Amino acid sequence: MSAVEWKVAVGADETTAVYEPGAGKSAELPLFVCAHGAGGNMSDRGMLATANAFRTHGIGVVRFNFLYKEKGRGRPDPMPNLMETTAAVVARVREELSPERLVIGGRSMGGRAASMLAADGYAADGLLLLAYPLHPAGQPEKLRDAHLSKIRMPVLAFSGTRDALCTRDLMERALTTVTASWDMRWIEGADHSFHVLKSSGTNDAAVMEQIATTSAAWLAHVALRTLPFQTDFDAPGSRR
Repeated sequence: MSAVEWKVAVGADETTAVYEPGAGKSAELPLFVCAHGAGGNMSDRGMLATANAFRTHGIGVVRFNFLYKEKGRGRPDPMPNLMETTAAVVARVREELSPERLVIGGRSMGGRAASMLAADGYAADGLLLLAYPLHPAGQPEKLRDAHLSKIRMPVLAFSGTRDALCTRDLMERALTTVTASWDMRWIEGADHSFHVLKSSGTNDAAVMEQIATTSAAWLAHVALRTLPFQTDFDAPGSRR
């Protein structure tokens, strides 16, 4: 099956979503509905790199635009609108594809919107967060963690140790209130875009490949409901 594009109704508006099936036996892995970050869109470089890496590992991916990007605006929609758009896309995915398992999440702000839905009890099989924006850059006192303890579905989260929007000790402190199965993976030397310095001895493509590999393993356990799990990507300080 090739890529499929939909126009998705969101209240009186509509947005665009694209489904791309994973390679091989993707039907065995939960589908990933992946939202973009505040400064991006469904087809930005980071979103395409994520989708392509995930699909290579057998993960079907749905990308979509939030309404402000669909309309060509720069200022993000209010959080309730972001959540409504995510829910509308998921509803369309279920109508079109009837996936046995489905995971919500995304990059930065998109992941945050999905986490707010999860905290409200939204029905999904897991939450996959790519660079969760715990606080604005340079403002660690403005934490976005109040809802995290309400999440009940399993979570896989990746953040870089150089991420200016997610100070490690603050995130680990926030996770002490979380009772859900939360698998926190820290990528050494990566920033908010998962970019690593040349001096790190690795590169951005290798980082995304490892994220995709770990995500595929986690999604397999989500499908079988056998969390938590171990991978070679485990690092000191990883929390489950």
